[in-house]
Amino acid sequence: MAKFTIIVLDSVGVGELPDAAEFGDGGTNTLRHVNEYMDGLHIPNLKDLGLFHIQGTGLPAQGNPKGCYGKAAEAGKGKDTTNGHFEIAGLIVETPFKVFGQAFPQRIITELEHQIGTKVIGNYPASGTEIIKELGDEHIRTGYPIVYLSADSLMQIAMHEDVIPLQRQYEICMKARKILTGDDTVSRVICRPFTGTSGEYCRTENRKDFSIDPPGMTVLDMLSENGRDVIGVGKIEDIFNRRGLTEINHTKNNKEGIEAALSYLKRGFDGLLFVNLVDFDMLYGHRNNPRGYGEALEYFDRFVPAMISLLDEEDILLITADHGCDPTTPGTDHTREYIPIVLYGKQLAKGTDIGVRQTFADIAATAADYFGYKFPTGTSFLNEIKEESAGNMAKIGEK
Repeated sequence: MAKFTIIVLDSVGVGELPDAAEFGDGGTNTLRHVNEYMDGLHIPNLKDLGLFHIQGTGLPAQGNPKGCYGKAAEAGKGKDTTNGHFEIAGLIVETPFKVFGQAFPQRIITELEHQIGTKVIGNYPASGTEIIKELGDEHIRTGYPIVYLSADSLMQIAMHEDVIPLQRQYEICMKARKILTGDDTVSRVICRPFTGTSGEYCRTENRKDFSIDPPGMTVLDMLSENGRDVIGVGKIEDIFNRRGLTEINHTKNNKEGIEAALSYLKRGFDGLLFVNLVDFDMLYGHRNNPRGYGEALEYFDRFVPAMISLLDEEDILLITADHGCDPTTPGTDHTREYIPIVLYGKQLAKGTDIGVRQTFADIAATAADYFGYKFPTGTSFLNEIKEESAGNMAKIGEK
């Protein structure tokens, strides 16, 4: 069995892209700024793999890396989770999904209210934690769902679990998903359940994302159609609308996601393990909490040796991100940044710098190449990171 594992540290960007200023993200660098805030992150295992050696990140690199490393630019014109993951999986979204800015047009709100049989409140850009402080009491009193926006291609709907049962919440969001199609297509509708009482409202882990089908082939499709295992952990299921996945484990936080990854690596599989660790983004990036962000990175780092110990001779572990979300900036939205690429495998050439990749899709091309397939998008860097003694790696797909 051959195992290729991709772990997405959701939003751990490594520096502004050349066009970041067009997105209002000039000067952002999630990892460097969190490292500075923490007066030096204690992430020795990620550093050993080469995370701080990545070109142009401004991070204090030391020693000789045991892994391979580089970074990738996003070819698509976006900075959200869906665009990022689609591109990692080899699908570059040429036309960005709709972003509505300051409010959804009245025609959309009217249709949503008609579909769900009740009014909604809100309909303005806000942090998810702030809007339930602002409108939570009104929601409790009226039962009206809270609709809000961000700078990303999203509709978010917050509802109290004691006011609107979870299943009904999901039904409401599914109706919104069906409305936001065609020229109004947003990448996701996110259900944001919360609990608590006035002044003490808090979001729960029962979040659910309603995405769209990928508008083209992904490496998940290629591998699953060729009989490989494709396991999605965390919100991978939601992002890809279940397509291309042969097994799903919908973990709700980093702890569960890490435990699931270790379990799959121990159990074994023949194909791709695709893991999203959401806490960096959801709990710390969007809430401008660099300390929490740093502590989450340090927590993940502690499990890297265990993951490496479970790799067989030919296996590859790849750690990356999907965009930035610099918690030290005034805004609470995603930031347009390079993503890190850090790899480890027993047959990989230690200390190899794969440089600056022009698209996240190079990851998909490399994963396909590992199994002996040619993916039509992106450029594989497998040959750049292999030791000469690892010539049998490219033949894995023929076994």
